[in-house]
Amino acid sequence: MTTRQSIDKLLQQCEDSLRFAKDQLAEGQKQEHYNDSEYVKAQQGLENAYKELEEFSHSANAQQRDQLYRMRLQVQNVQNEMILEDR
Repeated sequence: MTTRQSIDKLLQQCEDSLRFAKDQLAEGQKQEHYNDSEYVKAQQGLENAYKELEEFSHSANAQQRDQLYRMRLQVQNVQNEMILEDR
């Protein structure tokens, strides 16, 4: 079973990744060109967060799985926005 502390730490890391990605997305939308390395870094951070959320969900209890699932949906949403904006 995954500890509450490790879940909380992961969720905080995911929130940090989401915040950074949203900042990069907003910058890209304003400038219509991106700081490519930061934009890619944000996308990689989201992908890593998504993978960790999936890994943790295998050993989590039902309540934790729900928290992880909700965070995964948020990460996926921002990933999709970044992909669409990148076109």
